[in-house]
Amino acid sequence: MSEIPVVPAHWRFPANPASVRRARHAVTETLPHSLRPLLGDDLSLLTSELVTNAIRHGTCGADENLIELVLWPADGHYWLAVSDPGTGTGKPALSHPDAASENGRGLLLVDSLATAWTVRPRPTRGTSVIAGLSLRQGARLDGTVGRPGPTAQPCPHCLTG
Repeated sequence: MSEIPVVPAHWRFPANPASVRRARHAVTETLPHSLRPLLGDDLSLLTSELVTNAIRHGTCGADENLIELVLWPADGHYWLAVSDPGTGTGKPALSHPDAASENGRGLLLVDSLATAWTVRPRPTRGTSVIAGLSLRQGARLDGTVGRPGPTAQPCPHCLTG
């Protein structure tokens, strides 16, 4: 008999800055207690960065816009998908800001923390950024350290509008 997969945790938060803290708390509290010392800090930081980016770049700032988060374990990782309702015209990409820049380091942080990450358009509207943290801290999917390995397998919820 096949193993029954874990149902992903799913949340929706208003697109306002107060939601960053709420999202971070919801995601880290969902982790099993035994994994919090291993993944809690990194998952909290990933959540903050991705939700902040979704609010800043993927919404028009109105509270009726919702940011969606999905957290699920699969293949030795915990995957986090943060989806925004934006038009999808501005695909998130790594930038390399100079020392004087006040912004532009969020995805560099995601790139550094995540085993792998990817950006996927949603079928109807919006964008999902999916990042995975390995249960073997520090190991990339391709066995290297640094740039992301193969892209994450998207959660079905992140591909539906």
